[in-house]
Amino acid sequence: MRYYPINLDIKNRKCLVVGGGGVGTRKVITLVECGADVTVVSYTFSKKLLELADSNSITFKKRAYQTSDLNGMFLVIGATDNENLNNKISIDAKHFNMLCNIADRPKVCNFILPAIVTRGDLLISISTSGKSPAFAKKMRKKLENEFGEEYAQFLQLMGAIRKKLLGQAHEPEAHKNLFEKIINEKLKNKGVIEMIRENNKKDINILLFEIFGQGFEYDILMKTN
Repeated sequence: MRYYPINLDIKNRKCLVVGGGGVGTRKVITLVECGADVTVVSYTFSKKLLELADSNSITFKKRAYQTSDLNGMFLVIGATDNENLNNKISIDAKHFNMLCNIADRPKVCNFILPAIVTRGDLLISISTSGKSPAFAKKMRKKLENEFGEEYAQFLQLMGAIRKKLLGQAHEPEAHKNLFEKIINEKLKNKGVIEMIRENNKKDINILLFEIFGQGFEYDILMKTN
């Protein structure tokens, strides 16, 4: 395995995207969703990028890329169809010892971007180590069908339970068996994720009471987290 899997916290970090077309737009949207401070350099911009700029979600510079654009940046993504420009971005980033991704050019990147499935706080990434982005895309679509929005609600519930338990001054390790129970135990042959999918709050509350006792009601927990 060539690549070291990692999830980066880029909230409020300065990130540069060079290229304002379809590929660049997709990269920018993901960065913005993760809370990055994004600057885009390009002569042309998609409608979506212009909307983001109008809402002050990104900064854009309508001109050619300059090496100085990397000053103060945490990472850079090259998303142009100009091979010479992409290579220059890669070389400049290496000089600055900076994280660099060039779209569809894994050989000149020091990190690659996986296909992702997001359901709230659930993040599933699929990588073929750059060998076949098309297959990664196929796997993403398959997982999107398998993992619905109930998983986002489930993690929201788990986070609220964890917060409540920690508020009782218990050690996190003491809760391990409780979390395993809520994940694995079933009521009427259905687990909590299936209950959430069916919006069966009555049985969810029964299961919560059996595991955690009084004070763990589904609707209240979902509002407090």
